[in-house]
Amino acid sequence: MDRIETITATDCALGFVSVYDAILFDNDGVLVDPPGIETKTAATKAAFAAVGVTEPDPADVDAILSGPTEAELEACCARYGLDPESFWRARERHDEDSQLEAFRAGERSVYDDIGALRDVRRPRGVVSNNHHSTIEFVLSHFELEPLFDCYYGRPMTIESLSRKKPNPHYVERAVADLGVTSALYVGDSESDVVAADRAGLDSAFVRRSHNRRAALSVEPDYEIESLRAVPAIVSGS
Repeated sequence: MDRIETITATDCALGFVSVYDAILFDNDGVLVDPPGIETKTAATKAAFAAVGVTEPDPADVDAILSGPTEAELEACCARYGLDPESFWRARERHDEDSQLEAFRAGERSVYDDIGALRDVRRPRGVVSNNHHSTIEFVLSHFELEPLFDCYYGRPMTIESLSRKKPNPHYVERAVADLGVTSALYVGDSESDVVAADRAGLDSAFVRRSHNRRAALSVEPDYEIESLRAVPAIVSGS
């Protein structure tokens, strides 16, 4: 590990940080406001209702919210006699619809420090556990396409659950897509830090209001308070 602190341009000028060929970003909680728990809960309950379960056990709602494994999803569906594929299609559809509605209504937006990415003179990409189509919407809705050279979310399939971070699958695909050998991954969760490490990348953990007091069991290479610290880290200038 290098060191954990807020990085400044002065630090870079003194040669304390590394230079990276590219930079990758998580989406929710890094580029845009994360989805609210109330919205996610309502979408999950709506998915259960869509397949005929009007009063799901709160524990099962929580399990779906927290991101189940394939085995956990199948076990949950078995308790209600549901077809996992049918339920998961309903869950993904309602989850995405709730997110797009929140963006369109102005309930979720981009962070005000996102403009700092324009000063990152390196290839840039997005790697998220959110749906690929949701990331596509976000980039289009907020006119962010020019900022990024590639983006990866997961398809709306049960199989995609095993490839969510901390699995480095999509992080590694983004690095290959950009054709670079070194990159920095900026995230807001422990799974982001772990995914970066498993992919052989350095990580920057950004602290915002939703994760201000989060305690990590792994150490990122950098902790930052804003995306405004990123250009100096990446370029070393």
